[in-house]
Amino acid sequence: MPPISEKPHAVAIEERLFSLVLALIATEIGLTKADILSTVQGYRQRYVTGGDNASLERQFERDKDDIRELGIPLETIEPTDDPGSNHSLRYRIPKGLYDLPSDVAFTPDELMLLKLAGTVWREGSLSTESRRALTKLSSLGGESTDPILGYAPSVRAREAAFEPLAKALDRGTVVAFLYLKPGEIEPRRRQVAPRALVLHDGRWHLSATDQQASASRTFLLSRIVGPVQNVAGATNAPHSEGQAQAALDELDRLWHANLAEIEVEPGSDAAVRLGRRQQGTAPTETSLTLHYTDLNILADELAGYGPEVTVHSPAALRQAVRSRLVGVRDAHGIPSTHGEKSTDA
Repeated sequence: MPPISEKPHAVAIEERLFSLVLALIATEIGLTKADILSTVQGYRQRYVTGGDNASLERQFERDKDDIRELGIPLETIEPTDDPGSNHSLRYRIPKGLYDLPSDVAFTPDELMLLKLAGTVWREGSLSTESRRALTKLSSLGGESTDPILGYAPSVRAREAAFEPLAKALDRGTVVAFLYLKPGEIEPRRRQVAPRALVLHDGRWHLSATDQQASASRTFLLSRIVGPVQNVAGATNAPHSEGQAQAALDELDRLWHANLAEIEVEPGSDAAVRLGRRQQGTAPTETSLTLHYTDLNILADELAGYGPEVTVHSPAALRQAVRSRLVGVRDAHGIPSTHGEKSTDA
C-alpha cells in the first residue's frame, strides 16, 4: 500500500494530477467540483454520492495549488445565475493557451515527426482508467475527441529517495541517508524513523522522527544525497494516515505564515508566472505577495528571473536572492557596475 494512500490500491498522485489536468483541458465549459470528484481518476474511487467528501475536497484544494505551482493556468468560472456559490463554480484549463502562435509553421517532414511523437505520447500516457474518464467526461459536456489534447503536463517526477522511503514506511524500518542543508558544504548523516511521505507545494517531503535529535523533522527529498539505507536491527512503529495529514497541516501552517513581498517587471516572464500564484491578481499588477514554505527554494526561483524581480521583504529572502545573483555575476566575471540592478534583489 502506498504510504500516502487512504485506501489500498490508491491512485498514485502523479496519475491523479495528470488525470485532473487532462480532464480540465478536455472541457470548454468547465467542470464543477462534484463533476471532478465523481469522475476523475484518483478522486472517483473515494467519492461517496450524497455522503461526506470533506477529506476528498481538501485533497482537491491541495491539488489545485500543485497544478498552479507547476505553471499550469487553472481558471475558476463563476456562474452568472448563481454568483457567490462555491458549489456552482466551474474549473477549466484554457486549451487555447497551448495553441501554436499564428506565425509558427512546420514542414511536411516536421509534421510527420510531430504526429509520430504525439502517437507515442497518446498511447504511453492514457491509461485505461484515463480513457474511461474521458468518455464519461463527454457526457458532462467535455469535448475530448482529441486524445492528445495538445498538451503534455509536466508533473514532477519523484526523487530517487522516494521508493526506498516508501518501502521503509510499509515495512516499519529505520533508515539513514546523507542530507545537505542550504548553506552547508558537506551533507550530514541522518538516521530517521519515517512517518509519512507527502507532496506539498509541488515537492515531496518526508515527515520523520530524527533519532539523533529525538524530535520530529521534515526533510525535502530533493536534498537527500546518495542512497537511502536501512538501519540493521532498528524498528519503527507502523505509520498511519493521520500522520500524513498532520504533516500536510504543519506544512500548510508554515506556508501561510511565510510571506514574501516582491515587485515584478510589467509584462515580463516573472509577472506572468508568479502572478498566477496569487489569486485575484490583475494581469497588470506588479506588486505581489507570495506564500512559501522554504526560503532557499524561493530564493533560487526568484534569482532565476534576474532583473525582472525585486524583493522587498523579508530581509533574509532579499539577501539570499542577492547572494545568488552576485555569485552568478562573479562566476562570469561581470563588472559590478554592469550588474547593479540584478544584484539589488
